[in-house]
Amino acid sequence: MSNRVLIVDDSVSIRAFIKNALEQGGYEVVGQATNGEEAIELAFSLEPDYITLDNVLPDRLGTDVLKVWTEEGLSSKVIMISAVDQNKIIDQGIKLGAAAYLIKPFTAEKLLQTIANIQKA
Repeated sequence: MSNRVLIVDDSVSIRAFIKNALEQGGYEVVGQATNGEEAIELAFSLEPDYITLDNVLPDRLGTDVLKVWTEEGLSSKVIMISAVDQNKIIDQGIKLGAAAYLIKPFTAEKLLQTIANIQKA
């Protein structure tokens, strides 16, 4: 699997942090989305290997975006990201097909290790 990533988050600073961490880790950031509608379109047009997906977006929840991707057969591995550490939300994301879940704040090392673990699975 290659290392192409789409970042989905409405926060400019979080997107910049994730982009920097991924690029330092040897990943190619192929796109960035700030809302759910944009994320859905970019995921299908770019077909990235990985997607970091914030769970709270301006127009919908990340789990709703993930559901669309799953139903439409998107093969990207999705890492859900949330500031909320609630088992119900995490379980829902995993049930919908998320490969992993990160709770904000997280370190660049934790993000890279999460992707490495997905690659090994």
